[in-house]
Amino acid sequence: MDIRVNDILEMKKQHPCGGKSFLVLRSGMDFKLRCSTCGREVMVPRVKAEKNIKKVIRSEENEA
Repeated sequence: MDIRVNDILEMKKQHPCGGKSFLVLRSGMDFKLRCSTCGREVMVPRVKAEKNIKKVIRSEENEA
């Protein structure tokens, strides 16, 4: 799966604060994600995150 920094991921399960969208801060073997609702940052293993992704919203600056 092609996930880049600054992409917004919409997840199947929600964060405890109620938000379902996360901003990708770092990608590699694991993702560093920031919750768009509360701003909390979490590290999630890549395998677990890819199973939980519903939709990827690509930002325009990454298209180039």
